Amino acid sequence: MYRVSDTVRNTHGQDGTIVLDVQRGQIVRLNLTGSLIFQRLQRGETVAQIVDGISRDFCVSRANVRTDVTSFLKSLSEEGLVYMSDTPEDCQ
Repeated sequence: MYRVSDTVRNTHGQDGTIVLDVQRGQIVRLNLTGSLIFQRLQRGETVAQIVDGISRDFCVSRANVRTDVTSFLKSLSEEGLVYMSDTPEDCQ
């Protein structure tokens, strides 16, 4: 399960989300779709839940959404903004 890094702060607006990694001094702007994925991560949704929700909300095939979400999360992970965790949120 992906988690948002503890060093990340963000603000959501009508054009997307601005993400600040306080530790690295890095700022990333997310478009509306990226913002939606990021918000769902913050709520503790799994990749499968995010894919299902976006697929349903935008009437797009799950396969296409899964490919795009996976790629997006990999990019965020490479930037140090999210990380993989095997620990369920309620066990932390």
